[in-house]
Amino acid sequence: MAKEKFYITTPIYYPSDKLHIGHSYCTVATDTMARYKRLRGYDVMFLTGTDEHGQKIERIATGQGMTPKEYTDKVVAGIKDLWKLMEISYDRFIRTTDDYHVKAVQKIFKQLYDQGDIYKSSYEGWYCTPCESFFTETQLKDGKCPDCGRDVELLKEESYFFRLSKYGDKIIKYYEENPEFLQPNTRQNEMIANFLKPGLEDLAVSRTSFKWGVPVEFDPGHIVYVWIDALSNYVTAMGYGSDNDADYQKYWPADVHVVGKEIVRFHAIIWPAMLMALNMPLPKKVFGHGWLVINGGKMSKSVGNVVDPVVLVEKYGVDAIRYFLLREIAFGQDGNFTNEALIQRINSDLANDLGNLVSRTCGMIEKYFGGKLPADRAETEFDADLKAVAAATIPVVEAKMDNMLFSDALIEIWNLIRRTNKYIDETQPWVLCKDEAKKAELANALYNVAESIRIISILIQPFMPLTPAKIWAQLNIAAGELTEWESTKTWGLLPAELAVQKGETLFPRIDMKKELEALEAAIKASQATSIANQKKEEEKKEEPKKEEAKAPAHEEPEYPAEITIDDFCKVQLKVGEVIESNEVPKSKKLLRNVVKFGDEERVIFSGIKSTYAPGELVGKRVVVAYNLKPRKMMGEMSYGMILCAEDSDGKLSILTTLDENFESGSAIS
Repeated sequence: MAKEKFYITTPIYYPSDKLHIGHSYCTVATDTMARYKRLRGYDVMFLTGTDEHGQKIERIATGQGMTPKEYTDKVVAGIKDLWKLMEISYDRFIRTTDDYHVKAVQKIFKQLYDQGDIYKSSYEGWYCTPCESFFTETQLKDGKCPDCGRDVELLKEESYFFRLSKYGDKIIKYYEENPEFLQPNTRQNEMIANFLKPGLEDLAVSRTSFKWGVPVEFDPGHIVYVWIDALSNYVTAMGYGSDNDADYQKYWPADVHVVGKEIVRFHAIIWPAMLMALNMPLPKKVFGHGWLVINGGKMSKSVGNVVDPVVLVEKYGVDAIRYFLLREIAFGQDGNFTNEALIQRINSDLANDLGNLVSRTCGMIEKYFGGKLPADRAETEFDADLKAVAAATIPVVEAKMDNMLFSDALIEIWNLIRRTNKYIDETQPWVLCKDEAKKAELANALYNVAESIRIISILIQPFMPLTPAKIWAQLNIAAGELTEWESTKTWGLLPAELAVQKGETLFPRIDMKKELEALEAAIKASQATSIANQKKEEEKKEEPKKEEAKAPAHEEPEYPAEITIDDFCKVQLKVGEVIESNEVPKSKKLLRNVVKFGDEERVIFSGIKSTYAPGELVGKRVVVAYNLKPRKMMGEMSYGMILCAEDSDGKLSILTTLDENFESGSAIS
């Protein structure tokens, strides 16, 4: 009998040289669902990947002296390393630069054009470069991007348009007929109220102002914009538009697209409209999860509040981090990340509840029976309730998981863990061991605890992929029939004469105060290393590619004008922290930066747009000519100059401080 199929996806991630714990949150949740479905016997296809085209990538790559493909190759390798560290069990990884994807996107674009769903016109709208999104005037929030809050610029260019307006009523009707399509329900309400009811506008789906993208085959001056390029990955990865579309026929429609709430609009409005136009089935569900926030704000590299998952995994192990992300936050809602909350979860749930349960059970079997339980057992009055709780837990966990309620599922599992710990307190093995006549009851009690641990180890597998095997090693059982999901529904499958092998503590307790200090130091060290590595890259870029020609012997070499030490002392240099860095409309060179010097903030315009993308400098400590005479630029006063190095090709490199502890406003002498 063929297995039931289950196709689940994450969004394809925009290549970034520093994925933070917020990116890991989405992927860990998707991986947990994929692992759960595999345990239930499904034929699972788990897709992730990278969205590699666009103006921002082109600018960053150029600024680093690389081609866009060279830059994305480097970054994608880092993303795959992170997913390996986080135990992400994806089945397929797509890159939008893959040849098969490019060809399929061109076919999709041409089909939509030939049938009249794409037409050529000109576009004028408000554009956010970091988000690569256009917005209407009414969609802006306080004149800024409604998704990221950054400045937008008014752009006008020739473009191809997708007739999105044609599908608004059809999408509303689809929502009504398929109330489970967009989850949580609040996301559906947002889409209807904010976008569908006011009326959809046709969507620009090509660009001419940059070249890094999929060329429109029949009009090479245009490249296919992100909507059709990126969203199509869910079907092109399965072979749609190729000579072999067997996987598309097998797995599509997807069972669930897991996405962050900021891109729900793309997946719940634009993507369904595209599929309707192509006469293709829609995905069964789009689940828009919330953000991982710090101090109420979305985690973001440009804001400088990111948390490095590598640091956390190295300190606490991947299972502890995965558990925290899925237990602490109700999937679908925003959740706050703090180091204190992380350590508290590790201590209370993992060390006290689960780790202690396994440790003391194996320890008592070793102490009272030399590591091997006798087959002769006698029931106690507490057995029935423990077995009933275990039996009742499993269907509830399944129901929670089927609805992607990960935190709720873990609550149910931990209720069983705590009930098992309570059972130990009820049966009191330390008392039974003193009475030879009670040895059969003692053996029974410890067997029941071990059997409950076996069931618990299976239930936690989707969330914590490494811990179950460590538990099985202590219970002396191998992966197989005793560790399959369905075996949780039968009590008493452990061998009658159970032999245990006590191992290391699964989750040692942590000293909160000392650990917080150590964690802060580790995070700072990681950030310092990142800055140092970036500095090395900048220094490499500044090295001349060729040795400069020496001046002929008969000519006097030219020297720069000399100044005295008194002249130099007039220049006041200070360390400033960039807190904003935005594009300047109508300027090809300038970025408008807000730089902080202690409690003072200054606007400083810099002609660095060719090298640095807007927002790229946020969080960096730069060297500023502080007492430079202010001058008016683009209708606004600029106070000072951010110092840069410039190579022979005109490429710039901002002068930064390596020591993060160097306070903004510090004088340089």
